[in-house]
Amino acid sequence: MAHVHRATHRHEGPATSVSTFSIFLLGFVLFGVIAVVGQLLGCQWRSWLPGAEGVKSMTGGVKSAVYTFMSHL
Repeated sequence: MAHVHRATHRHEGPATSVSTFSIFLLGFVLFGVIAVVGQLLGCQWRSWLPGAEGVKSMTGGVKSAVYTFMSHL
């Protein structure tokens, strides 16, 4: 007989949701400031942010950098 493994799903409460959103927002602001400063200085800022190398828009680059950052937490 095959071994059946049931995945246990953990319910994330409102506190986890708020803390995840807070980390995302803090990271988005931090990486957004880096991107804006790099853009104003005329630098290649996409290479500074993890995951933003292939993205064309600034907000897309910042968003992908934040998701890459959050995946390491």
